[in-house]
Amino acid sequence: MLIQRGDGGIRYIQANPKPRFNEQQEMIGAVSMLIDITAQKTDESKQAMLASIIDSSEDAIVSKNLDGIITSWNGAAQRLFGYAENEIIGKHITILIPEDRYDEELLIISKIKANERIEHFETIRKTKSGEQIRISLTVSPMRDSNNKVIGASKIIRDIGRQKQAEKRLQQYAERLEILNSIGQVISAELDIQSILQKVTDATTQLCGAQFGAFFHNLINEQGESYMLFTLSGAPREAFEKFGMPRNTAVFHPTFSGEGTVRVDDITKDPRYGKNDPHYGKPKGHLPVVSYLAVPVRAKAGNVIGGLFFGHPEPAMFSAEHEQLVEAVAAQAAVALDNAKLYEDIKLLNEKKDEFIGLASHELRTPVTSLKGYLQIIARNLAADERNKTLANKALDQVGKLTTLISDLLDVTKIQTGKLPFTYTDFDIIKLLTESSEILQQTNPSHKLIFHLPFDGLFINGDSQRIEQVIINLVTNAVKYSPKADQVIITADVRGDKFRVSVQDFGIGIQPDQLERVFSRFYRVENLASHMSGLGIGLYISNEIVTRHNGRLWVESEYGEGSTFYFELPINTNA
Repeated sequence: MLIQRGDGGIRYIQANPKPRFNEQQEMIGAVSMLIDITAQKTDESKQAMLASIIDSSEDAIVSKNLDGIITSWNGAAQRLFGYAENEIIGKHITILIPEDRYDEELLIISKIKANERIEHFETIRKTKSGEQIRISLTVSPMRDSNNKVIGASKIIRDIGRQKQAEKRLQQYAERLEILNSIGQVISAELDIQSILQKVTDATTQLCGAQFGAFFHNLINEQGESYMLFTLSGAPREAFEKFGMPRNTAVFHPTFSGEGTVRVDDITKDPRYGKNDPHYGKPKGHLPVVSYLAVPVRAKAGNVIGGLFFGHPEPAMFSAEHEQLVEAVAAQAAVALDNAKLYEDIKLLNEKKDEFIGLASHELRTPVTSLKGYLQIIARNLAADERNKTLANKALDQVGKLTTLISDLLDVTKIQTGKLPFTYTDFDIIKLLTESSEILQQTNPSHKLIFHLPFDGLFINGDSQRIEQVIINLVTNAVKYSPKADQVIITADVRGDKFRVSVQDFGIGIQPDQLERVFSRFYRVENLASHMSGLGIGLYISNEIVTRHNGRLWVESEYGEGSTFYFELPINTNA
């Protein structure tokens, strides 16, 4: 019963009344002994609450003694392992442990006897049906009223789903990394064969195929047929002796662009084995059971070809594999479009170079003849003859045309790798001195100021080609500084390099165009109409300096002028 004490506290009391009798054995009262059982009632309440918690727990909770005998078993343990309480109580804990993990129980018992707790120990246990499951185990010592360890309680959590989710996330991250990596690799390629081989190798590995292939979409004179383009996981000979795959019922959905085909066992597919002469897999052919085929479409929507994968075991390809290969196929299609565009541009450039070379050669003969006739006319005219001035001006224009033709020929030779160089030791200071006299005569509008701090310096190179660079830089400096009246040419030595700078005070170059001025046929924007040129002089000069193991660069402030520099190694063979 409950009583309330004077201080307001409630106590559980157990009454033991005894009756009192008089001499005549008549009951005259009672004596009652009251025992305070509040602590016992509290313990019982706690035990009931604990039992309720254990019973309603989603985690399996099991207790055992120090001999490993199971002493308690909650409902979650029954759901997890499949054993009912009456089946498992009194059995040894090893009934739940795979044989190859018995050593774990010895370790756990030793730690419990040492009064140590084990937290979140991930391991594997087995159910009544023999299935092995991934669990996380927390083990705590159980003590009696004297604080002596008498057993252990285990909280067992099924982490199978968690581990599967972690595995899926890990796989997703790995797949994403692979896709990004493949995308970067193939987008950096412009060679079609190389792109297709890398795509075939990567996708074969990505979907776990035994072998993979890319067949290019090609219609030949005999009808529809598809040329083998790239292979992975199998030698080319394994396919070549069977001929090209034909547009059969199995291949048709891929080559027609209907969609992806994924079959767990292609030999059981109704589309398989319907065509002669083999009616199925040719004798000696690679054993394909699991089959995956993904069309590769160009940006325009037409089917470029198909990626095909095989495995000798059934059901090896999943929906995830299908999606991954489709993603790579989309990336490959973009890369192939870019490569095709590059090939087309390359072909057009080759034709353009061929035309420029041919036209330059054809122009050289009549221009040379024209120059000769003009020279004869100029020589036969009197000094005060008005037509002599016109003839000399015509000769100047023919000279510019001759230079332009030579430059065009040099561009063609650079593109074909046939620009000739003759390397000898020569005095570059002497070359600059001699060039200064010619340049001053041909550029009378500007004063050319040469700073040559020493008398002579020998380097190894092609003197005519280096002179060509100097003439081009000085001529450009004069051309692009029409409102100035001087150009400064400076030479000096920097370590083991000889440096020449050509400074003008003209229009300058905008910052976004500095890197492009050395490109073929590039001309600085916003030039006046009288500043003619094809934009090849700096391109040729850069090639010449590069072939001498040197470098050419420019510094410029727009509206203030530009300074072009080139450096050449001293006493170093090219």
